[in-house]
Amino acid sequence: MTSPAKGKHGPLVGALDQGTSSTRFLVFTANSAQLLTYHQVEVKLSFPREGWVEADPSELLQTSLVCIEKTVENLRALEVDEADIAAIGITNQRETTVVWDRTTGRPLHNAIVWLDARTTHTVQKLLQKCPEKDKDYLKELCGLPISTYFSAVKLRWLLDSVPEVAAALRDETLMFGTVDTWLVWNLTGGVNGGLYITDVTNASRTMLMNIATLQWDDYLCGFFDIPKSILPEIRSCSEIYGHLTSGALSGVPVSGILGDQQAALVGQMCLKQGQAKNTYGTGCFLLYNTGCKIVQSTRGLLTTVGYQMGKEAPVMYALEGSVAITGAAVRWLRDNLGLISENAEVEVLARQVKDTGGVYFVPAFTGLYAPYWDDTARGTICGLTQYTTKQHICRATLEAICFQTREILDAMNQDSGIPLTALQVDGGGTVNTLLVQLQADLLGIPVVRPTMPETTALGAAMAAGAASGVGVWSLSPEDLSHGTTDQFSPQIGDDERDVRFDRWKQAVSRSRDWEPVTERSPLPDRRHRLLTSLPPVWFVFCSVLLLVLARERGSMTAR
Repeated sequence: MTSPAKGKHGPLVGALDQGTSSTRFLVFTANSAQLLTYHQVEVKLSFPREGWVEADPSELLQTSLVCIEKTVENLRALEVDEADIAAIGITNQRETTVVWDRTTGRPLHNAIVWLDARTTHTVQKLLQKCPEKDKDYLKELCGLPISTYFSAVKLRWLLDSVPEVAAALRDETLMFGTVDTWLVWNLTGGVNGGLYITDVTNASRTMLMNIATLQWDDYLCGFFDIPKSILPEIRSCSEIYGHLTSGALSGVPVSGILGDQQAALVGQMCLKQGQAKNTYGTGCFLLYNTGCKIVQSTRGLLTTVGYQMGKEAPVMYALEGSVAITGAAVRWLRDNLGLISENAEVEVLARQVKDTGGVYFVPAFTGLYAPYWDDTARGTICGLTQYTTKQHICRATLEAICFQTREILDAMNQDSGIPLTALQVDGGGTVNTLLVQLQADLLGIPVVRPTMPETTALGAAMAAGAASGVGVWSLSPEDLSHGTTDQFSPQIGDDERDVRFDRWKQAVSRSRDWEPVTERSPLPDRRHRLLTSLPPVWFVFCSVLLLVLARERGSMTAR
């Protein structure tokens, strides 16, 4: 990488990484891709009902601002001038849906997180419009099946179920976006002229963008009954969009946007057709670069935009296999069951047993994504006996992550026709060395882990630094450095691998068709909301009042 000297580390590039479980701001050197410093804040999720997952959009923004300011303080402590930051890129949890009012800037509802399953009935109603109720009816246009996963379905639910959202649509004040759109709008001015944009990777996850034209599609918008007038402008992944308007980095250009999995594809340097990466975070996402060719999967994979590095740059596409629950299963062991006190403990406990003791865990908390796309599946633990311990369950949780990846990779090998000979991995889950070794064992191919794990943020930084007008980061193959890696080779034979995978498939079959598709009241009625909003003292007061009235009535009757 070549760039003009600036400061003691040369030019720097920042990356705002707003994920499902945390927000981070990281600063990299453009010359060597070295991570200088970062700050991270955990994000709270709420679960109002079974299958519902929400986040507070104001918290997503506030944690972003805090992380930027704290990282700048870290730079100053390192005697690095924040003026050396040439640009920032943004990478974000995809599909998570935010709606807000353009006149006040206030969210109209909590953000509906990507793995939320409340829209199961909405999906069923949409399928009634499709020939033979085919969930793949729209795939030729948008690359995606009709599923609870994607943003258009979530927006349709909000329009149907939340009066404030429907009113904003009527009043022409409704704004909609994935998390990147919400952040960019606020960071570049908000109600005072904030940019209303998204990039091609995030737009490709809404079901509203035509993946060939890279524009909002009339037929798709008509199918979901969503007016194009409320949709943000679609831009490339690497260009100067605007500038930060407040804080320590006021005036710094925002010049890169990538959905988190596409950012990891770039950060892992998978910039050639046939390269693939797998990211282990809250969920698990395997992307395979198909070059400029749109490849439609016949085995449950998604066709998505990989990246577009500039307005006039070619569009690169990818096949994707998505798993909803991987790291979230470890968090469930911690927060819901109390089997571990911190995430790192899952590896410690899993290493205390040589196998799972016959236990298989299918963490289908909100259904199954690729390759099944089954909204009716639910979490299942099979093979429990009196011999089972929490150590076995911890190990089964790690194996569940690996088995789900195996299912995706099998489908990807068949769709692409070119089986992978090694898998590049990244994400927070890969700090778990046992998980990475189990992945190699259950895939039967080497797994390669970079020693610098922040590849998602790195990808956003690369896009921002390479933008025209910034030009501090070269994306030419001869200038890119992969850095150092650790390689994990399989340690079990084919027979054992296949037997364990067959048992996993049996467990999956038991998890499916569990949750009946029934329509539920989308929101509590007004009386229920009123009662649940009253403080407890009012219930005591009302009870006493009713008792007094009853006694008075009895006294009057006696007279």
